[in-house]
Amino acid sequence: MRDTDLAAILEQISAAAVLCVGDVMLDRFVEGQVERISPEAPIPVLSVTRERAALGGAANVARNVCALGTRCVLVGVVGDDSAAQEVQGLIDGVVGATAHLIPASDRPTAVKTRFMAGRAQLLRADQERRSPLEIPTADAVRNAALSALPSVGALILSDYGKGVLSDRLIQDLIAAATAQGCPVIVDPKGRDFSKYRGADLVTPNRAELALASDAPTDSDPAVIAACESVVRISGVKGVLATRSEQGMTLYRQDPSGTVSVDHLPARAREVFDVAGAGDTVVAALAAGLAAGLSQKDAATLANRAAGIVVAKTGTAVAYPGEILNDSHEESFARGEAKVLTLAEAQDRVAAWRRAGKSVGFTNGCFDLLHPGHISLISQARAACDRLVLGLNSDASVARLKGPSRPVQAEVARASVLAALADVDMVVIFGEDTPMTLIKALEPDVLIKGADYTKETVVGAKEVESWGGRIVLAQLVEGQSTTNTIARLSGK
Repeated sequence: MRDTDLAAILEQISAAAVLCVGDVMLDRFVEGQVERISPEAPIPVLSVTRERAALGGAANVARNVCALGTRCVLVGVVGDDSAAQEVQGLIDGVVGATAHLIPASDRPTAVKTRFMAGRAQLLRADQERRSPLEIPTADAVRNAALSALPSVGALILSDYGKGVLSDRLIQDLIAAATAQGCPVIVDPKGRDFSKYRGADLVTPNRAELALASDAPTDSDPAVIAACESVVRISGVKGVLATRSEQGMTLYRQDPSGTVSVDHLPARAREVFDVAGAGDTVVAALAAGLAAGLSQKDAATLANRAAGIVVAKTGTAVAYPGEILNDSHEESFARGEAKVLTLAEAQDRVAAWRRAGKSVGFTNGCFDLLHPGHISLISQARAACDRLVLGLNSDASVARLKGPSRPVQAEVARASVLAALADVDMVVIFGEDTPMTLIKALEPDVLIKGADYTKETVVGAKEVESWGGRIVLAQLVEGQSTTNTIARLSGK
């Protein structure tokens, strides 16, 4: 896959659809600081500052698929509990995702709770049941998956060993997908891959490949031999082995017995967190195959996506714009793009926060940039480690300021603001107030001009509710866009 083809490929995968069947989970993160040891036992006391929830397991795979612009149908099982409602709510917020979550009264929704002090994980607590599904629930999963299969271009089996993907269900789905020419990609679990017989590709990491092949995986020749063993013994058609800093190895064997091997070098410039990278790989691989890419091109796309995700912190996703920027070394050297969508902004804010950075937020129309704006932005940046700037869209400005405004279109205004060193991110919003942005990003500091009072600042009550603070920046006398326009018109 050439870099010059990448933009067209990313457009191509936005028209594709993928079915993901597997173990749905909810990931909880309880974050805080450790400042003392408990007097009750020799354990740290975590002073909790923030709690958040995210999609996990097969649900995170679906989220990764949709981040690429590809539609995803998710089929899985949840309990009859509040965690199931959280999962549904999070999936409802993923553009392009459709979920068929089968309720099971005999098991809870699988929840992994991680207790974090800064970037260090103190403890993980799991709530789950690993036993096979009861027959009515298993039949409901099978029927939902088979009903969705004709409308997609690839099938993902996301196996975390929680009991949803029984051997029978796996073989039924592989057979149905193969009959309609739909490629099957498996994120595998366990030692015996023969339960995935007939799948087009399995995506084990280095340790999983070693376990399944009972062979070393510490060199290129060893990995190739291990892949050959897995294909021969289990009956899968190919392996995409993920090898951390050594990249990936794509091994496949056609019906005539001809073997093809490609080594894809790792692309991450700096690795912060490998959590969820496997989900990104299988999602990008499936999206590429669903769009008609060759296995090598789809694997190359997955390799790019994985390189982006491991350079973030926490369970993250890769967006098409990031993949496109990554294909150009010069663009990468200039740093991350600053003008982001809300979904992209949430990921980057989460990464900053997990790195211990405080996040500030201010907003405005910023129609004609003047010294008053520069002063506000400078004061805002001084109050935090990273500054997010919410920018009113053209339609929003027109509603607030009248039909003659804005003077500069939102793209031009965003580009100018992003060029300022004090601005770390620009997010355009279409509402009259930035309340949706504030609630989604949960800034630590909210900054507005001193012509407001704390009581009149939109979002002040919400920011203070999660422990944030309000800063009222000093104004530069006589500076406003309205005055600037008046002077330009000779009024």
